Amino acid sequence: MRSDNMKKTMKFTLPTDIANQKNGDEKKQKKEQNTLSVGYFQLFRFATWKEIAMMVVGSVCALIHGAAPPLMLLVYGMMTNTFVLYELEVEEMKDPNKTCQDDIIHWINGSVYEPDENVTVACGVDIEAQMTLFAYYYIGIGVGVLFLSYFQIGLWVSAAARQTLRIRKIYFRKVMQMQIGWFDCISVGELNTRLSDDINKLNNAIADQASFFIERVSTFVFGFMVGFIGGWKLTLVVIAVSPLIGVAAGLMAMAVASLTGRELKAYAKAGAVADEVLSSIRTVAAFGGEDKETNRYDQNLVEAQNWGVKKGTIIGIFQGYLWCIIFLTFALAFWYGSQLVIDTKELSPGTLIQVFFGVLIAAINLGQASPCLEAFASGRAAAKTIFETIDRESEINCMSDEGHKLDRVKGDIEFHNVTFHYPSRPEVMILNKLSVQVKADETTAFVGPSGSGKSTAVQLIQRFYDPKEGTVTLDGHDIRSLNIKWLRSLIGIVEQEPVLFATTIADNIRFGKPGVPMEEVIRAAKEANAYNFIMDLPQKFDTLVGEGGGQMSGGQKQRIAIARALIRNPKILLLDMATSALDNESEAVVQKALDKVRVGRTTISIAHRLSTIRKADVIVGFERGRAVEKGTHGELLKKEGVYFTLVTLQNHGVSDATNVAAGKVAAEENLETKTRTFSRGSCRISKRSSLRLRSHSNLSSDFGPDTVSTSLRILSSQTITPDLPEYEDEEDEHLEPAPISRILKYNQSEWPYMLLGSLGAAINGSVNPIYALLFSEILGTFALTDVNEQKRQINGICILFCIVAVTSIFSQYLQGYAFAKSGELLTRRLRKLGFQAMLRQDIGWYDDFRNSPGALTTRLATDASMVQGATGSQIGMIVNALTNIGASFIIAFYFSWKLALVILCFLPFIGLSGLFQAKMLTGFANEDKKAMEEAGQVSGEALANIRTIAGLTKESSFVESYDEKLECPYKSAKKRANIYGLFFGLSQSVIFMAYAASFRYGGYLVNAEGLQYVIVFRVISTVVISGTALGKASSFTPDYAKAKTAAAHLFKLLDQRPKISTSSTDGDKWENFKGEIEFVNCEFTYPSRPDVRVLKGLTVSVKPGQTLAFVGSSGCGKSTSVQLLERFYDPDQGKVLIDNRPSQSVNVPFLRSRIGIVSQEPVLFDCSIAENIQYGDNTRSVSMEEIVAAAKQAYLHDFVMTLPDKYETQVGAQGSQLSRGQKQRIAIARAIVRNPQILLLDEATSALDTESEKIVQSALDNARKGRTSIVIAHRLSTIQNADIIAVMSNGVVIERGTHDELMAKTGAYHKLVTTGASIS
Repeated sequence: MRSDNMKKTMKFTLPTDIANQKNGDEKKQKKEQNTLSVGYFQLFRFATWKEIAMMVVGSVCALIHGAAPPLMLLVYGMMTNTFVLYELEVEEMKDPNKTCQDDIIHWINGSVYEPDENVTVACGVDIEAQMTLFAYYYIGIGVGVLFLSYFQIGLWVSAAARQTLRIRKIYFRKVMQMQIGWFDCISVGELNTRLSDDINKLNNAIADQASFFIERVSTFVFGFMVGFIGGWKLTLVVIAVSPLIGVAAGLMAMAVASLTGRELKAYAKAGAVADEVLSSIRTVAAFGGEDKETNRYDQNLVEAQNWGVKKGTIIGIFQGYLWCIIFLTFALAFWYGSQLVIDTKELSPGTLIQVFFGVLIAAINLGQASPCLEAFASGRAAAKTIFETIDRESEINCMSDEGHKLDRVKGDIEFHNVTFHYPSRPEVMILNKLSVQVKADETTAFVGPSGSGKSTAVQLIQRFYDPKEGTVTLDGHDIRSLNIKWLRSLIGIVEQEPVLFATTIADNIRFGKPGVPMEEVIRAAKEANAYNFIMDLPQKFDTLVGEGGGQMSGGQKQRIAIARALIRNPKILLLDMATSALDNESEAVVQKALDKVRVGRTTISIAHRLSTIRKADVIVGFERGRAVEKGTHGELLKKEGVYFTLVTLQNHGVSDATNVAAGKVAAEENLETKTRTFSRGSCRISKRSSLRLRSHSNLSSDFGPDTVSTSLRILSSQTITPDLPEYEDEEDEHLEPAPISRILKYNQSEWPYMLLGSLGAAINGSVNPIYALLFSEILGTFALTDVNEQKRQINGICILFCIVAVTSIFSQYLQGYAFAKSGELLTRRLRKLGFQAMLRQDIGWYDDFRNSPGALTTRLATDASMVQGATGSQIGMIVNALTNIGASFIIAFYFSWKLALVILCFLPFIGLSGLFQAKMLTGFANEDKKAMEEAGQVSGEALANIRTIAGLTKESSFVESYDEKLECPYKSAKKRANIYGLFFGLSQSVIFMAYAASFRYGGYLVNAEGLQYVIVFRVISTVVISGTALGKASSFTPDYAKAKTAAAHLFKLLDQRPKISTSSTDGDKWENFKGEIEFVNCEFTYPSRPDVRVLKGLTVSVKPGQTLAFVGSSGCGKSTSVQLLERFYDPDQGKVLIDNRPSQSVNVPFLRSRIGIVSQEPVLFDCSIAENIQYGDNTRSVSMEEIVAAAKQAYLHDFVMTLPDKYETQVGAQGSQLSRGQKQRIAIARAIVRNPQILLLDEATSALDTESEKIVQSALDNARKGRTSIVIAHRLSTIQNADIIAVMSNGVVIERGTHDELMAKTGAYHKLVTTGASIS
């Protein structure tokens, strides 16, 4: 039993300590807040009197249940005494001259037998009758326990279920009332986690854990009472020793925590390396640094491995020390106790056992109460954030009834000096003293470049936000004074990416105005040009649109959204790029629908295809958050301002590129609101975009700092994968757990350690049965009549206890050290292999959001260390349990096979009850998850599309739907509370029943077959102990299962073969590499966005030594062509020829070693300047002379010499210690060191100020000499001396030639140069 406690306390101290270390830094920041943390009883603030009554009754039951084990000890003690008396009587009655009269032994001649003076010997013990009585006692206690535990669990768990339900409802309702700005600052993922995990933690703290705590504390108190009542001297002796155990457990927890902290710190270094490398994977790949990085990572793993081994060893030593102390305590207690029994006669043998075990049980239960405290602590922590939200007042409460409703609405909207920034980005001013008037019943169009505040203005009209300064008025009333629901009901909005909900078309249209008859739905559909296509569908209006409207095409979704806006017959219509996402044909249809419905309404239209807004009554030009011009199409063209620039740029795209409906701004800007409507509505995406940004920014301006287009990329993948978390689950579900044989194969070389560890584990496993043997021997000595013989035997047994104690120090140490060593070596090996496998993948693999640097580093950190759960210590546990059970069975069957068989009948129940409790808890957690999924879908859909819902004022219907979905899990939780209670009761009472049956049968054997009572105790205690060991072994299965799944993930990665092999043996290499490049009809789409064609037949060539310059708007495929040349991707059709060989057949490391690249945002590694320059050539070690020579060529040397550490200066994470120009020049030096034949300059100077640009530009011109160069530039001045300039638009080259030829053509290039417009 003691061991059970030890393992339990250990099992619980580790995880939290690790977590504490991890959160150390966060905790410092949170310290101030945590002082106000939620008190334990505040967790019950939502309980009704009925629930309080349930919990009180449950607590009383738990209190009485806690008294059962000490009560059983009283029975056990009486029973021991009975057996001892009987044994003495049997010994005395062997003398034929003695007889039993009146329950006292007489001589045959009738005189009383007195062994000492005035001492008589009792007799006439009817052992069977006595044992029957005791059996009834046991059964009585057992039945009591069954009922008490049932009520204890049933009442607490169902009371908790009711409170949790209430908290969930209140919390979700509160979240739905929050203003949109609050959602900007918090991710949807986080809110979903709070709704599920955090409330589950809170539930844990107020459910069964609370009742266990009461029960265990009660056992602790009653155990000590039994001890003190039975014999206070012995109790005090045992208590005096117990601090040694407590101190050891405490020291171990501390040591393990600090070692874990160090191990994590050491791993954090390796993790930082992995994160740095994976975030800059393009740079690593371009410079062939994969092997170098793997070694750097592995070196950092060594330290973590060493700390891990130390931790395992120390755990082993402490475990050994604990067991040693425990056995020494046994020796002391039995030795001193036997003195009290034999010499002073203060105790009877039964009281000795009662006292000793009373104190022991008390101590164990105190230990087991501590995990409950952890559950309480995490419950309180989780409650803090939840209660904070519940108590928070929303600034713009959409469910409130406050505010005026106007009788007549005309529809005049006006902005008066409005200043605004988003709460999530207070440093970026979006609207800067904006003043604009929108007249009633007119169509006003907002135009302007990305980020100029057009969509923001529209959001202020809907009152998603309140302006920081100034006012927005409707018919002269400040909209802050109006009722929100009423205000939003006047407004119909059609967005670029309309959000449909996962229900039927009719229901989606009705979202605009609940409860309207079908005729109105049909009318709205007709007005929106949607009726015909709906009637063509088999289910007509009852067709399901799919998650996020995924079953409908863009044009269909858009028209359903227009119908939804029209059904409310809005006074104000907001069209936020309503047609930009459509192809020409759908656009014409939707545009027609919009022109029809605009009549007689105040309409604000934001559009990028300027052709769609020519007919607007007023066009307002936005720039940097202000309205800079206003007028009709014709008036604004004369002004030659913002509008003029946009129109000219667009017309070019249209006239020059065949069939290009969307010009530059369209391409670029239709993203803008895509970014807006989504990235703020759902932080899940914006988070991902930042990850994507990191992985992309390195080599491409498409993905570069030009965040707008990044968001587009990310959004398009968003539309394909509506819900991230589900995706991952799917992946998990199809993974078969890895076979243990393959895991062990990776651990093969550590077999000597594993053998030694198993040996230690085997010795540890046999300790329990040996203890049972010795314990029964001590009981046997009390039946001896010769006092000296008694003392001799007791001393001998105590010495044996001491020997076992010393042995366990060594065997525990051996088990701890050996398995820690083999496990840590395995973890390190798997991490290294995993990291290698990641670096081997092609770049397209990293575009998948599941492979973002963050996700991959986590995978390396957790998966590899989890696999240890299947080998290492796990094997130790199994060996330990097997020897324990084996030795117990051998002992039991050797001494009395009949009795052993009787107890064996109960063994499955004892073992199963242990297993069952472990399974019960994990099983329930999973069922809970499943049941909560439906509610989770409602909350997930609501939170992800909060803007659309707010615009439609549908918050309350989602709250109702969520409440409804919670009913089912709540009912199952109530049902489960009963089942859980019942099983808990059975598992608690089975041991009492086992004792009743086995001791009753033991009494029969003692009487009928003359079996010694010692053997009865011996057999029963060995089997019961092995039963608990069985239960314990089975409780480790969760780790084992997790380990196998984690291994499966790792093996999947290791087995994954990349499409573009980076091995040094595959593909052609050749001497005299010239550097002639030709793109032939290249077509390409990024694997993460299969629906967007980036290159649509790119054809262009460049001769060795020439410079080719690409110009064109953002997203036209310039950087993509560079990535095809580096073979980060291969074209879908067409080919890239290098020296007239198709790139697919060229050896990748060979090709990349001939190319040097300098990108707009160069990635530097966190090491010295010299090391960063050396990175240019990872195939050899670059000498200092070469570094200096390259630095001089890059105009870097003089600057480096001014630094105190010269070339040894650390550049900081991602080069943060240096200015942009300095970083850029290091990147140029790095490219020069390779001495490449091909130089790629991807906007290498665009991020610099004029002065740095001049220096860097001359460095670049210098570097280009004698090399084939491809330059991408946005500043046209930098490329005028290129040999070939290729103007790109939408993935094809529309013009090519030298600067002078193109100027003479007066085409697109001429226009760009003369208007001086920037292209991006």
